[in-house]
Amino acid sequence: MDLSVFSDSAAWVSLLTLTFLEIVLGIDNIIFISIISNRLPVHQQKRVRNYGLLLAMGFRLLLLLSITWILGFTAPLISIPPVKYINLLKVGLEISIKDLILMAGGLFLIAKSTTEIFHKMEGQDEVKKTLNAGKGMAMILAQIVLIDLVFSFDSILTAVGLTPWVEVMMIAVVISILVMMVFAGVISRFINNNPSLQVLALSFLILIGFLLLLEGFHLDVPKGYLYFGVLYALSIELLNMRRRRRSKAAELKE
Repeated sequence: MDLSVFSDSAAWVSLLTLTFLEIVLGIDNIIFISIISNRLPVHQQKRVRNYGLLLAMGFRLLLLLSITWILGFTAPLISIPPVKYINLLKVGLEISIKDLILMAGGLFLIAKSTTEIFHKMEGQDEVKKTLNAGKGMAMILAQIVLIDLVFSFDSILTAVGLTPWVEVMMIAVVISILVMMVFAGVISRFINNNPSLQVLALSFLILIGFLLLLEGFHLDVPKGYLYFGVLYALSIELLNMRRRRRSKAAELKE
């Protein structure tokens, strides 16, 4: 690793920008890991969260070390000719390995998040946790590995577009994952202690899955719209939580 690149001030700017973006883009990963690890006994949850984030860091560093090979994943693998009566295919479509990975990851997120919402609505959380106490850790880690692969792939392609220095990308990845490990427990407890926030977070993951699916079909939707919608919904829910706490405190005083 050549650290002499940091003699250039542009490298420091790239590092700060990329680290910030990696943390922002990693929030959906933390949410997924937090919710899915909640299916395990309490004493295993922190370990699984840390394993999941370390796996994410390992994936991203390996992908960066093989960046030339990874960029080859964007080469067309399947060409679909134009179809007159289908808007999506009016100009044809070229599908690459990257697109297939994004589609698979999007479908997995949609299916998994929808299933989790169903379990929460049906009140099956505690039953599942008891059933999976013995062998659930390996199953959940396997799901984390799958979604880490998708998020890591997307994250690395974003990084490549922001800076030409692999050293900067690697350091940004390490810093962002360490920051996420520090705050993952806080985020996990906050989400898991508030059932309404769990449903909101799962709805956010369904939207992320849908965006990944669209991206696989080369339909780019600005994520700013998604984040604005999620922040708006979150702010409303936080106000509702505050109102509920005040109402409960008033009832206790009476």
